[in-house]
Amino acid sequence: MKKETVKNIIKIIFAAAVFVTAIVNYDYLSNLDVRVLIAGASSIFIAELIILGVYAVKAVLMVIPASLIYISVGMAFDTKRAVIVNLIGIAIEVTVTFFMGKFLGKNAVEKKIRNTKAGDKFFSMLDKNRNAAIFLMRLIPAFPIDFSSLFMGAFDFKFLPYLLLSVLGIAPRVIAFTILGDGIYDLIPMKYIVLAAICAIPIVIAVLLIKKYVGKKKKSEENQ
Repeated sequence: MKKETVKNIIKIIFAAAVFVTAIVNYDYLSNLDVRVLIAGASSIFIAELIILGVYAVKAVLMVIPASLIYISVGMAFDTKRAVIVNLIGIAIEVTVTFFMGKFLGKNAVEKKIRNTKAGDKFFSMLDKNRNAAIFLMRLIPAFPIDFSSLFMGAFDFKFLPYLLLSVLGIAPRVIAFTILGDGIYDLIPMKYIVLAAICAIPIVIAVLLIKKYVGKKKKSEENQ
């Protein structure tokens, strides 16, 4: 079996595992009461580790509403500690998803989004200034954090500038949710974003892998 075929099989298994896990635990994850997890911790340090673990899970499954975490942490800790924990959590989240993008690969991701409206905007921003593109995509809530991280990882962005600009761009909304709490939670229609994300995971990855396989097969036939 060719090495590339093995890689694709691993990617398919990974995507299927993520999708099944997200579906099976959807109700629990989309309504996760972070405050209960914090209340059950034996110390503040353990509570902080639990929160960071939630961010890591969110990065992989992409179904836990971000604002739910920001607000719960803001209500559980004093403001300074809550902001710091949330920002560290964001750093973990964008790091995990970035390397997931690297794992899935540039070619597959590019073929999928190149000719879409959102994809054209994405590439237009990249062509002008990568660093500015990172910051703006993080600052503007229209770009989902986890999916944009996936793309940036796939397109071989330099990690440290990516990480710094990502945290800086996301920080304003994180701080706002952390401080204002439930006062702005009802204004965010997170349910629809969660449903779209969970449905997109297997579809996008399956299409990417099929297109990549067909493209390589055609290229191989042309060279013969």
